[in-house]
Amino acid sequence: MGTDLCVGIIDSGCSPEQASALLRARRFWLEDGQLREGATLPDPLGHGGAVLDALQREAGSVPVLVAQVFSGQASTSALQVAAALLWLVEAGARLVNLSLGLQQDRPVLHQACAEAIAAGVLLCASSPAQGGPVYPASYPGVIRVTGDARCAPGQWSWLGSRQADFGGYVGAGGRAGASLGCAALSGRVAALLREEPGMGRQQVRDWLRQHAAFVGPERRGGGHA
Repeated sequence: MGTDLCVGIIDSGCSPEQASALLRARRFWLEDGQLREGATLPDPLGHGGAVLDALQREAGSVPVLVAQVFSGQASTSALQVAAALLWLVEAGARLVNLSLGLQQDRPVLHQACAEAIAAGVLLCASSPAQGGPVYPASYPGVIRVTGDARCAPGQWSWLGSRQADFGGYVGAGGRAGASLGCAALSGRVAALLREEPGMGRQQVRDWLRQHAAFVGPERRGGGHA
């Protein structure tokens, strides 16, 4: 499986330059209340491109699949995310990064995540450092990640909090820390799976916890980024 490792990203797409290096890409949108799918469009938000960059900085050279679920606005639906996730599983993703969080728990998304996890796919989803639960991060078996300003490139923290399991490197700039922290940790997981392709979800979690640069939430400076 090591040579077949590929990573899926569910986000707002990527730039045309990034798209040229992808393994495959697919867009999922709603039209008149119906789910549609087809060719991707250039990233309208810049979010997906930043997430892809953050992931690849940690992962190195790894095949990437992109599922586009955001259009001109930073909002999507559980149906779109669920369809994107099932497409990525069918396409052979071993790990899926979801730098997004929906406020409402929807059965269609819950079921898609359960099916992905049952198929052996690792899911990393962003969770805000404060506030209520978001989905899919709050579903069983999903690795919950936020941003942690203490982390340098290549570092992460073990939080084990109500909000998140891990914190990741967020870098500079004004983009959401949880999104980029999640992407960075997903990239590190991808690099780990390339080196140790037989590792399962619990083994990955244990390894990340054992090798974390920081343990527990940041106590100074207002918390995580």
